[in-house]
Amino acid sequence: MRARLVSADGGPSIDLTKDMTLFGRDEDSDVRLDHKSVSKLHCVIVMTDGVLLLRDLGSTNGTRVNGQRVRRAALLPNDALAIANLKYTVKFGVELEKEEDAAAKEKEKKDAAAALRRNALPDVYEEPKKKG
Repeated sequence: MRARLVSADGGPSIDLTKDMTLFGRDEDSDVRLDHKSVSKLHCVIVMTDGVLLLRDLGSTNGTRVNGQRVRRAALLPNDALAIANLKYTVKFGVELEKEEDAAAKEKEKKDAAAALRRNALPDVYEEPKKKG
């Protein structure tokens, strides 16, 4: 199963590729979040049987799902996840595929528009010179 945390603040997205992903400020974390509000060992997300399970590891500033502070939670597509002050949207399954398809179509449109501009003929032609 593939899953992604999409940053709500315009930061980089986080692809969850392992069965268990440890988040924190510590250098040994799988996903190092270098922000003062994040605890050294903040939370862990486990992927099992098509489900994402989150567990807070006793962090100081907490972990929130859809605005509710949680110790443990099952994550659903499009849930709002806040790891301390860092905000993400959870994407996996059909929702992740929709997002990737939309991004691919947008890229195709941009590529087609660029190709069209390169091959376009000028709108104005020189007037033929009169012989006389």
